[in-house]
Amino acid sequence: MRAPSPAGRVSGSSPDEHQSTIPELGVDAAKAAELVGARLSQDVSPDRNLATFLTTSYEPEAAQLFGDYLRYNLVDREQYPAIELMEQQCIRMLGALWGEDPGRVVGSATTGSSEAALMAGVSLLRHWETSRGSGGRRPSLVMGANAHVCWHKFCRYWGVEPRVAPALPGRLGLDASTARELCDETTIGVIGILGSTLDGSYEPVAAIAGALDELEAERGVDVPLHVDAASGGFVAPFLDPELVWDFRLARVRSINASGHKYGLVPPGLGWVLWRDHETRSGKLTFRVNYLGSQHSHEELTFSRSAAPVVLQYYNFVRFGFQGFRSVHARSRAVAVHLAGQLRETGRFELLGDGSELPVIALAAHSDVKLRQLSTYLADLGWAVPVYELPPDLEDVEVLRIVVRNDMTAAAADAFADAVRDYLSTSTK
Repeated sequence: MRAPSPAGRVSGSSPDEHQSTIPELGVDAAKAAELVGARLSQDVSPDRNLATFLTTSYEPEAAQLFGDYLRYNLVDREQYPAIELMEQQCIRMLGALWGEDPGRVVGSATTGSSEAALMAGVSLLRHWETSRGSGGRRPSLVMGANAHVCWHKFCRYWGVEPRVAPALPGRLGLDASTARELCDETTIGVIGILGSTLDGSYEPVAAIAGALDELEAERGVDVPLHVDAASGGFVAPFLDPELVWDFRLARVRSINASGHKYGLVPPGLGWVLWRDHETRSGKLTFRVNYLGSQHSHEELTFSRSAAPVVLQYYNFVRFGFQGFRSVHARSRAVAVHLAGQLRETGRFELLGDGSELPVIALAAHSDVKLRQLSTYLADLGWAVPVYELPPDLEDVEVLRIVVRNDMTAAAADAFADAVRDYLSTSTK
């Protein structure tokens, strides 16, 4: 008789979706890859995942580079000085792209824009504590109802009061007058959103900065402005160069963005930049020497692959400014075209038409059930999210379509045809 398997292990070599323990025996690499591929084959194709902002396609050369550098640890700066230099070059390039002297800016690559936002929030908090002191008061952070959940995480994790401007008809985000009204001596900063995940719109960052300038002139309350440019930071500089939202505004102290969204890098890369060393709190920096030399470390995470940073640099030299502009202009044109087709059905109200971020957000007339439409589209292989707007518009449901660089005009037409087919059958 065979002895019982050790605790937590079972015999057999073909795990399935119901198995919850490590199999007793392994299989060869080809078989393992086949098993994994079969398990994942039913998921939606990434190019038809219109829910995500993340990059879902890239060139074979980029894929090769990504694979080659996946095993390089970004934090091992002593061992990989060329990668460290590449990271710093990306920071300087972004600083120049966002209106600052590339010799002044400081920043970090992060695992995503959410980590970048958390770091920026901590910097705001530490500066407030140093300059004003808490005096027993709870610090506050001002933002619109369209702010990403990472800002609410920051407030909860660091004990900051979130002061959120409620959504109103025609205004999902923050405007200048509301930002000023919500600020006082406890406010560590205001978050301006350049590219809302709700509808793709840009908040009026320059107007918000002007209102904060007025607040300081009249009441002596100096409130810094951070721009969450998770998506717009890689779109506006190329398509809307006349739009002033970045370090050209003295009130803007820091900016975060996602390299893995419209920076065209595979997931996991974010960036956070500060205007200069003085703007970034020194309390973010740790010195470590157990990697072979003394190096400063500002990120929240530690070990991670250098491959996304390598790909960001690749994209900068591969596309150049004109190439980025061409890629994003095409995405915006596809989004605006698709929005026009959906508008022409007469059954939707467009909250976002793709003219800022290439994102479409639509509410439906009462006879159209958006969740049923989403399910219908999912059966055809299209993934589109439906969600409620934030307070005080939580009774409004919205369907959002994110257009990325791999969505062609033909694919957009096919999507519009699918929507029209649903509309024609759902009301019969």
